[in-house]
Amino acid sequence: MSAPELTFRTTIGVEVKGDTWSCVEIPGSAELFGTGRTVRVDAVVDDVRLEDVGAMPTGSGGHMVSLSAKVRKALGKDVGDPVDVTVTVR
Repeated sequence: MSAPELTFRTTIGVEVKGDTWSCVEIPGSAELFGTGRTVRVDAVVDDVRLEDVGAMPTGSGGHMVSLSAKVRKALGKDVGDPVDVTVTVR
């Protein structure tokens, strides 16, 4: 059986930690993951692959994947820019 996977388009948002980190929210993540807790995932944001990262709870029932400044630089994008994301549960 293959791992649950979700592909979606979203914009890069700001995480509460400040301007060093940003994130992408995963729509329908609680249903996909079956939990409100942190889940280990592989994510592809545009053409940048993030392996074995934590999809963390947002506090509003969903999950998010953080994007560091280094990842945003690799993407050539910043907060508010659109990205295509694929998330696969590990």
